[in-house]
Amino acid sequence: MTRAKEFLFEDIPYRLVRSPRRKRLGLVLAESGVEVRIPQRCAACHGHQFLQDNVQWVRTQLLAANQRAAQVPEYTYAFGRCFPWLGRSLPLERAASVQSTGIGAESIRLYTRKHAPDPDRLRMALQRLYQREALDLLADKSRCLADQLKLSFSSVRVRRTRSKWGHCSIRGELQYNWLVCLAPEPVVDYLVAHEVCHLYHHNHSRAFWQLVQSVCPRFKVLRRWLRDNGHRLTV
Repeated sequence: MTRAKEFLFEDIPYRLVRSPRRKRLGLVLAESGVEVRIPQRCAACHGHQFLQDNVQWVRTQLLAANQRAAQVPEYTYAFGRCFPWLGRSLPLERAASVQSTGIGAESIRLYTRKHAPDPDRLRMALQRLYQREALDLLADKSRCLADQLKLSFSSVRVRRTRSKWGHCSIRGELQYNWLVCLAPEPVVDYLVAHEVCHLYHHNHSRAFWQLVQSVCPRFKVLRRWLRDNGHRLTV
């Protein structure tokens, strides 16, 4: 895609984004702002008019995005503060050693050389701990469910992705956004069920959803929870 300069309609800044693969005009709220995506050979005037014709939709989406942003929690990174894990709020404690670092039922234990480390360093160390613990948890849950369904996978990875909570490749590679482990455990179980079931059905057919429901009967409620609250899962 090639990007043009930024334009302004009333109080809304936007960009025209040309794509050789696009056949229709479209509007996207990207991290960089509003984008009007148009076919490669489409005249720019059509893109400008498309934005103006749909400006009310854009305003509604921008308002919703601002409301979601206001719901994102802010944390003070220091020992004694509480952080989420599996839907619970746990205090962060300084561990006595590296070996005793981990997330338990009552607290999050993290070893640092300094008793009061720099907040940014503490945040990064805490995120590394979350990734490690999430990988262990998600790999274990994936293994248990795959065994139950007599399926197999080649690997499990965790990443902090922007648009997807999980992914299953055709080669049987499972990938999860580790932030899901901040959600209540039933939501985590739904996501695992979703991705593990893709090992059998590499699509979203009726048969796929029937398989998901067989191992996660409340999947519709849990999927809705993740859709409505996923933007709050951050640390």
